[in-house]
Amino acid sequence: MKPLDQLRADTAARERAGLRRILRPRDPDHDGLIDLASNDYLGLSRDPRLIEAAVAATREWGTGSTGSRLVTGSTLLHAELEARLAAFTGAERALVFSSGYLANLAAVATLGRGGLVVSDAGNHASIVDACRLARARVVVTPHGDVAAVERALGERAEERAVVVTDAVFSVDGDLAPLPGLAAAAVRHGALLVVDEAHALGVVGRHGRGAVHEAGLAGNSSIVRTVTLSKSLGAQGGAVLAAADVIDTLIDTGRSFIFDTGLAPACAAAALAAVDLLDQGSDLPEQARSRARELAALARDLGLESADPAAAVVPVVLGAPQAALAAAALCAEYGVRVGCFRPPSVPQGRSCLRLTARANLGCDDLAVIGRALAAVAGTKVTA
Repeated sequence: MKPLDQLRADTAARERAGLRRILRPRDPDHDGLIDLASNDYLGLSRDPRLIEAAVAATREWGTGSTGSRLVTGSTLLHAELEARLAAFTGAERALVFSSGYLANLAAVATLGRGGLVVSDAGNHASIVDACRLARARVVVTPHGDVAAVERALGERAEERAVVVTDAVFSVDGDLAPLPGLAAAAVRHGALLVVDEAHALGVVGRHGRGAVHEAGLAGNSSIVRTVTLSKSLGAQGGAVLAAADVIDTLIDTGRSFIFDTGLAPACAAAALAAVDLLDQGSDLPEQARSRARELAALARDLGLESADPAAAVVPVVLGAPQAALAAAALCAEYGVRVGCFRPPSVPQGRSCLRLTARANLGCDDLAVIGRALAAVAGTKVTA
């Protein structure tokens, strides 16, 4: 079979299984639909303060950073953002990347190189890819199982070890057992890498994140990765860690060294968002409150959902086709939702992924309730 014929056959097989993924460009108003699909948890991506900060930075610095961070891609804005992120989260230092994905690649692949990496089964794809790049022995432990992590660390022959977990898991929306994982890492001389992509800006006082909320911000064995593109309404990522870790990533982290620096506009927008949160914004609590309301709406209708730790609310439907049909039905009722199917979720766990926003109003919730009632009423869960 010719190469392109094989690709066409593979695409047809994915189509039959309900696993095709299609780009659907939207307009600035989300095509008139209520947005429950984006990660704009605090509604800051259209906030005038962030927009003005980005515009001012573009006028001053230009549209791009012009090079890698180690050449011309580090501006005074990057340095200020790193200092503010570290202070806001209680970290010793921060290092900004052009995406959260690259921050995970750098942290796990660099720190775990040639050792043992213990990874939660529910971790994000960027962590899975980082584990592969680490050229380490990788042990995947059952979701949230501290005892399994403890066993893997205790039985290792490798000198160095890294435990890696999402803080808030990107589909199920639950919180990792951070105190137990941190204690296990300390006992066994390992680093704990925590991806706070879905926690920063939502979890904890003023949205300082799950590690800070757990009282672990001062633990030098913990490395945090964050994204600037979700709650902070901008784009980019960062690693928050002890100075020795940051120095190591600057010297040897390939996804830091060889990537163009974050655009100044994004750095300025993220900086404005951090300043807003640090001033005591109630947006994090509003986002968590809306998430609890969404989960309650789903459960009251007989749909399977979980208590959210942050802003992510899954509605489990089972088969990929059921999730696709439910997402289409929600759109008919005026609501855009996420639709997650394998390999993003395990077989049999395809779901709608609802993401709460702090600025959802009562009228929005009424429309969402009608959409979820239609999903429950048509029995697309069968």
